[in-house]
Amino acid sequence: MTRVSCAAEILRLVEEAAAALSLPSVAQVLFPPNRKGTGMQGEFCALSLADGSVGTAFVLLGDTLARLQERAPGEFVGRPALEVARLFASKDPVERALGLAAINAITQHVFRRAGYEPDLAADSLGSLDIGHGDRVGMIGLFPPLVARVRALGLPLVVVELRAELVQEAPGLSVTLDPKRLASCNKIVSTSTVLLNDTLEEVLSYCRRAQALALIGPSASCFPDPLFARGVTTMGGYWVTDPDVFMRRAAALEPWGDAGKKSRVQRGGYPGTKALLREAAGFS
Repeated sequence: MTRVSCAAEILRLVEEAAAALSLPSVAQVLFPPNRKGTGMQGEFCALSLADGSVGTAFVLLGDTLARLQERAPGEFVGRPALEVARLFASKDPVERALGLAAINAITQHVFRRAGYEPDLAADSLGSLDIGHGDRVGMIGLFPPLVARVRALGLPLVVVELRAELVQEAPGLSVTLDPKRLASCNKIVSTSTVLLNDTLEEVLSYCRRAQALALIGPSASCFPDPLFARGVTTMGGYWVTDPDVFMRRAAALEPWGDAGKKSRVQRGGYPGTKALLREAAGFS
């Protein structure tokens, strides 16, 4: 029997949230005009709901940003959050990014209504508890994290999609072959795997990993389906001041103290169904 995809399971939880709660409508959508600045400015679209819950999604895959800029953000304002979230089921990368941003906003809405707040003092690499004897894997090249792993003197395998980045050096392999991840016991992955249809394949090579962290602002969705597939940590983003965040995002300014990196760990997560019962007052 064919297993239901992770994306479908995430959407199923969104549908359950819409059935259990009265989800707010979409209040604002931001598309970055281009990639500017030195940080994450210009790399993410942002969507806020009427209650201030905010979700983001990476838009620099292929021609996603250029095609997104052809759309009018206002066409989504006032639409039910669930309607936009369902775009995540599309094969079109633009709609998929918009859908994930809506899902991340809905997730934050549910978390807040249930009184659940992720760890806001997260270190995505530190949560893997990397130390002597570990073989580290990385899905997507994170230069700052590469430097940290190499400083520890640990072997590192980086899986990339760009052939120009391939290299071999003492203690470092940058490869196009995801099968190389099978030798790693601690793995950190970019959250773009949620958007580029590589999630299921990539996770299939991480089954032996003791710890697997999915990191990036896009990794702020309901985590249950990912935890069921071996992910141990979701290192996403939690917006603490939605008005300031949306203003800075629109101006392509650093997000600063308008939000923080968040961390949800498999061992301490109560489960989305439990949070929905709490949010609906049925606990």
